[in-house]
Amino acid sequence: WRGHFQHQSGLAQLEILCKQLYETTDTAVRLQAEKALVEFTNSPDCLSKCQLLLERGSSSYSQLLAATCLSKLVSRTSNPLPLEQRIDIRNYVLNYLATRPKLAAFVTQALIQLYARITKLGWFDCQKDDYVFRNVIADVTRFLQFSLTYCRIGCITPIKACALLPQADTTHPLTKHRKIASSFRDSSLFDIFTLSCNLLKQASGKNLNLNDESQHGLLMQLLKLSYNCLNFDFIGTSTDESSDDLCTVQIPTSWRSAFLDSSTLQLFFNLYHSLPPSLSPLVLSCLVQIASVRRSLFNNAERAKFLSHLVDGVKRILANPQCLPDPNNYHEFCRLLARLKSNYQLGELVKVENYPEVIRLIANFTVTSLQHWEFAPNSVHYLLSLWQRLAASVPYVKATEPHLLETYTPEVTKAYITSRLESVHVILRDGLEDPLDDAGLVQQQLDQLSTIGRCEYEKTCALLVQLFDQAAQTYQELLQSTNSSAVDVTVQEGRLTWLVYIIGAVIGGRVSFASTDEQDAMDGELVCRVLQLMNLTDSRLAQAGNERLELAMLSFFEQFRKIYIGDQVQKSSKSDVVSDFFRLNLFWENSINSPN
Repeated sequence: WRGHFQHQSGLAQLEILCKQLYETTDTAVRLQAEKALVEFTNSPDCLSKCQLLLERGSSSYSQLLAATCLSKLVSRTSNPLPLEQRIDIRNYVLNYLATRPKLAAFVTQALIQLYARITKLGWFDCQKDDYVFRNVIADVTRFLQFSLTYCRIGCITPIKACALLPQADTTHPLTKHRKIASSFRDSSLFDIFTLSCNLLKQASGKNLNLNDESQHGLLMQLLKLSYNCLNFDFIGTSTDESSDDLCTVQIPTSWRSAFLDSSTLQLFFNLYHSLPPSLSPLVLSCLVQIASVRRSLFNNAERAKFLSHLVDGVKRILANPQCLPDPNNYHEFCRLLARLKSNYQLGELVKVENYPEVIRLIANFTVTSLQHWEFAPNSVHYLLSLWQRLAASVPYVKATEPHLLETYTPEVTKAYITSRLESVHVILRDGLEDPLDDAGLVQQQLDQLSTIGRCEYEKTCALLVQLFDQAAQTYQELLQSTNSSAVDVTVQEGRLTWLVYIIGAVIGGRVSFASTDEQDAMDGELVCRVLQLMNLTDSRLAQAGNERLELAMLSFFEQFRKIYIGDQVQKSSKSDVVSDFFRLNLFWENSINSPN
């Protein structure tokens, strides 16, 4: 009885400490509780007390403490727990989850995290020639036979395993960590992905009530499971988000069957159209990964067939855009469009049966997106990336089928330029954040536009000349007028700022081997206009200046120097453009100063 009383007294004290740690607003009390719990974690009887906390603890915080302490115990490298003990903990955790469906969500997460950690750290441990910690599928299946709550637990368990196993940690040398991740990839990951797809097929065939939290949560976990499988670090490169548009998913050859079967791709497109916006962005994330599978997974015929199904799915989304106004759906769909060109060649795309219709729909979608510049501005990068890659491929495409970019690329260029100019007045009127203040974003978009704008350059140059002359004339009239408002002057300076940036970008996009004398002459027309504007702004520096416009001028000169003044530029193109500049500059100056 004395031992029982001491146990109960110790448990009660631990419960109090947990509440003080997680609930109190008194910093001193929290620090004292944290110190006492650290001592508990390092105590010799921590393991037995953790089990008592799980069995008899009256609060979720005590259960969380127990799960956290057990994770530390199984992870320690000095005096590690014996194999039998770790097996017992693993089995106990699974039974605990199976018999307590109403645990707090954070407790369930902590226990599943504990299971995943035991699995990772014991991946190569054997008992009687059996790798006892590799039965992930068998462990998960037991939960899938019961209620939706258990199914969610069954889905979260491999999600944690997929997320944890490829992550390096301090408990293993890097080489052993990669061996564990590679072994998990080869022995279990495809089975987990197949299981997730089968469960999604079953769920999509039922009339689910997605307003029900349990059913909604189950589908969410299934989609996360599929995504984690597809997003697994297959070859240990750990690509970061900054290289997102260059990412290739290094699917193992053993997975070929899943991607040669068009039903896998069709499953996710069908799910996108049937699920609400709270779930469909995850479906699109999975499709982005599927669209990014390495090219060498297929032979030429298989790749063409796969691409055809992918383009058909994209066309279906564009033809039924009801869900795209959701910002998350819109962002993921823009990423999906970008992958069409980052992973496939223009010569392959034009051979797809519905290519003319699809490129028309993509162009319309891009133009509409650019015109609504205030909506999801971070997603525009992916659309411009698509068109940049398409335009850059035009000189190299050998297919006889028309690519139609000469029709649609000028529309995209025009939409970008005019939308930036139209945004200036709205930003000033409504006090919005000016994108010109984000130098990194502006430079990124201009780098992309430099390639897009050089496609059908005659149309780009004519548009820029027209818009620049209009803005410059209006600006000069406002400066000469005695009753012009400061707001009108600022608007014109903002429009000219964008035009100077864009002119610098398209000049910087000149490719020497693809350029012609006619295009160099067009560059000269644009250059002389910017220099004439500089003369005008320099004459006003004593009264007023515009910092953004000056920065645009610096950007323009950097591009002009790189293309036409640098040491590696051919002398003929230098002299031609410089002479054209003086001739056109004199003509333009005379025309502006003319009394008529």
